[in-house]
Amino acid sequence: MGRAVTARPCGLLVVGDVVTDVVALHRTPLAPGTDTAAAIRTVPGGAGANVACWAAYGGCPDVRLLGRVGADSAAWHEAALTRAGVRPRLVIDPREPTGTVICLVDAGAAAERTFLSDNGASLRISPADWSPSLLDGVARLHLSGYLFFAAASRAAAAEALASARARGVPVSVDPASAGFLARLGVARFLAAVEGVETLVPSRAEAQLLTGLPDPAAAACMLSRRFPSVVVKLGTDGALVAWGGEVRGRIPAVPARARDSTGAGDAFTGALLAALLGGAGLVDAAAQGCGAGARAVERTGGRPPEAAER
Repeated sequence: MGRAVTARPCGLLVVGDVVTDVVALHRTPLAPGTDTAAAIRTVPGGAGANVACWAAYGGCPDVRLLGRVGADSAAWHEAALTRAGVRPRLVIDPREPTGTVICLVDAGAAAERTFLSDNGASLRISPADWSPSLLDGVARLHLSGYLFFAAASRAAAAEALASARARGVPVSVDPASAGFLARLGVARFLAAVEGVETLVPSRAEAQLLTGLPDPAAAACMLSRRFPSVVVKLGTDGALVAWGGEVRGRIPAVPARARDSTGAGDAFTGALLAALLGGAGLVDAAAQGCGAGARAVERTGGRPPEAAER
């Protein structure tokens, strides 16, 4: 009688924020003290949740998400995540509502956005919400950078990172916000993410973390601290570095930008799906660029649902 074959873990677990995005696309400059016409949509969002949805959209067959929401919209968010192919584990906060982000999007050529963030329940995730058993069947853990910007969620991220390292599960982190990162402090952030395998910063975040204006030099410096680094450059594509050298320069995929909200999350989700599918880091980053291009052509930070495809 032959030996039983143990299935190889293939799951992706994302720990991060689940929020409600109110996206306002305006074609004229904001007019203080009076009205500015805008197209306004309320959509599910959150960097962690967006990454999970784009990973599922990118073909990862087992995507899970741990996040914290308020009772006000828990069912709505759970349904949206489930439709996207994600298995949500949403902890309902007894005190705070679901976080809300107002995304002011200049609908000009760059579709640049400004965020007004009320974290609500999202950053109240705590070590009590974590269990090492959440890693059962998981091949990769991804931590949203927003977790590191509040004490409770930073402690939860530390627990998750320690559990993953104990099991030999690789961990990735997207620093998420240059503004919040500057307020936390570079040294505190780097200490908190010690032991992470893959860092996926934006250009601004890479520059802030290193003090270097050139993103290639910043990528090289970061790759001496982390085994692999992928720097997202928006319309300039992406850089891949490891061992102190840039190993790949990936061009951006042309797109007609409508809303850049969640483009970086789309990149990261597709990158992780490709890595779990066996792609090398450079090829995975190319998949990320493709997803980022698809994301900016949509309103909000999520991929198309089945009915839209």
